[in-house]
Amino acid sequence: MPELPEVETVRRGLIELAVGKTVKQVRVFYPPIVRGDIQHFKTALKGQTLRTVKRRGKFLQLVFDEVEVLSHLRMEGKYFLQSSMESVDQHTHLGFDFVDDTTLYYRDVRKFGRLEVFPIGEASQSPSLKTLGVDATEVTKDVLYQGLQRHKVPVKTALLNQKIVAGLGNIYVDEVLFKAHISPFKKSHQVTKIECDRLASSIREIMEKAIQARGTTIRTYTNAFGENGTYQLQLQVYGHAGEPCPICGTILQKQKINGRGTTYCPYCQKEE
Repeated sequence: MPELPEVETVRRGLIELAVGKTVKQVRVFYPPIVRGDIQHFKTALKGQTLRTVKRRGKFLQLVFDEVEVLSHLRMEGKYFLQSSMESVDQHTHLGFDFVDDTTLYYRDVRKFGRLEVFPIGEASQSPSLKTLGVDATEVTKDVLYQGLQRHKVPVKTALLNQKIVAGLGNIYVDEVLFKAHISPFKKSHQVTKIECDRLASSIREIMEKAIQARGTTIRTYTNAFGENGTYQLQLQVYGHAGEPCPICGTILQKQKINGRGTTYCPYCQKEE
């Protein structure tokens, strides 16, 4: 958390809130939040105007005139805009002060998120982005089949591999496997082309619906406006272990697969 729908929602919020604003200075309150030299990060952004915000998988790219900032929210990271004169709490680790006396702050309770500056156009060549697989919103049955064929791990584990499909996390993998009627225990190289067709379709559909719902708020996620997502109200299996399956009524089970809690229906998702 956050996963692709949440990051996409943050991206859209940042475009509305901050695009067109020019950086007066950058303040860093917790140096490890920035990858690389802190002074270079500050100097590179001074006087730069934010032109757009892009997304690759779970990564945000804040694109300025001559540089871009690659940002990963990890588990708790979030952005918010407020007056530069207002105070912030101890979990706020960085601020882009704009010339209009507003500040785009980055807050992260667990301090796992990271920001890194690159010359314009070079972030896509960073190790973080270069190895990413197809975006979950654009996945096709053929690309998915090719990716799954290369691995002999449970399909649940394979779908969490960002080199195969970028943007999926634990919540949405449980949901798409349930919708596609595929056992999370099935070995990825044994998933058929027909199943990959269902799976790719389920991924795209659930991503679209979750983005429309502003993402899923389980614990702390909010968008750039401080709003919760609402897709948690549509979750079919995640968080519902011990309850009846919404399709067949069988009690939903939860087990760990490679350390990740996995909720599924033992009837609708039989392992063949």
